[in-house]
Amino acid sequence: MTTPAFHDPRLTEQRNPRTQSIDVASSQEIVDLLNAEDATVAAAVHSQRMSLARAIDLVLAAFQSGGRLLYVGAGTSGRLGVLDASECPPTFGSSPSQVVGIIAGGPPALTKSAEGAEDDMGAGKAAVDAAGVDAKDVVIGIAASGTTPYVHAALTRARERGAKTGIVACSEPPKALRDICDVAIVPLVGPEALTGSTRMKAGTATKLVLNTISTGAMIRLGKVYGNLMVDLMAWSEKLVDRGERIVMECGAPDRARARAAIDAAGGSVKVAVVMVRAGVGAEEARARLTAAGGSVRNAAGDPPSIRNA
Repeated sequence: MTTPAFHDPRLTEQRNPRTQSIDVASSQEIVDLLNAEDATVAAAVHSQRMSLARAIDLVLAAFQSGGRLLYVGAGTSGRLGVLDASECPPTFGSSPSQVVGIIAGGPPALTKSAEGAEDDMGAGKAAVDAAGVDAKDVVIGIAASGTTPYVHAALTRARERGAKTGIVACSEPPKALRDICDVAIVPLVGPEALTGSTRMKAGTATKLVLNTISTGAMIRLGKVYGNLMVDLMAWSEKLVDRGERIVMECGAPDRARARAAIDAAGGSVKVAVVMVRAGVGAEEARARLTAAGGSVRNAAGDPPSIRNA
C-alpha cells in the first residue's frame, strides 16, 4: 500500500485517533481528553533520562570552563528556551549571560508570530555568530518537529565554531541533524490532541526537558544546598521572604536574625547560610565557600533535616 500524499511522517503532524471527535465534545469532555493526553508526557520525558543526564554533564562542563548554555528555537520552542534562560538568574543567582535564549525572528517573536522566521537558515547561522559561540559553549536546538531549518542551520554553525551541540525534539529528527549533535533528547509524546499544535504535549515535554537540563546543571554547580535555592536573587518581596526563610531553616532562630545575617553577608543568602550553619562571620563564610568551590555542603556540613509540618 502506498502512503497517502497528504500523510506527514513527522509524529507531531499526525492525527490523534483519540481526539478525532473533540469538536463535538462538551467542555468537561474536552478537559478529560486533553488531560488524558497530557498524562502521557512525563513517561515520554522519563524515557530520555540517559540523554538528559548526558546533557546536564555537557552543560556542567561548559559552566565550569567559563562557557554558556544557549538555546535556539523558533515559535513555541524558541519561547520556551528564552523562558528557561530568563528564569535562571532569579532562581540560581547566575549571570544573565550564562544561559541564553535565541528565538527566530528576535525579541519581537516572543509576543507575536514571526512568519517565515523558522525557515531562514541564514538567520540561524547569523544568530550563532552574533552570540559569539565558541568551543566552551553548549548550544541546544529546540524543534518539536525535529526539522526546523533555522535550528538545523544554527546547530551546524555552532558545531563549526567548536561548540558542543544537542537537539530537543518530539519527533524523530533526521539523521543529518543527529549526526551534528553530541546529545539528542527525543521524548515521543505522540500526535497532538489538535493535529500539529505542538504548543500542547510537545510544548509541555519541552518545558520539562529544559527545566531538567538547567536545574540539573545548576545543582551540580553548587547552586543548591539540600533542596534549598541558596543562590537565589532577592528581586521581589516574595524572594526576600524566601531568602529569610531559607536562612531560618538553616539555623537562624528567627526572622530578625536571618535578616541580620543576610545584611552582614552583603545580601547573599548563600553566605548567610554558611554563617549560621558554621557559626562564623561573613569573611570566613566567603573564604570557606571559595575553598569549597561554591558548595555550601562542603563549606558548612550537611543541610538540616526537613522538619515535620
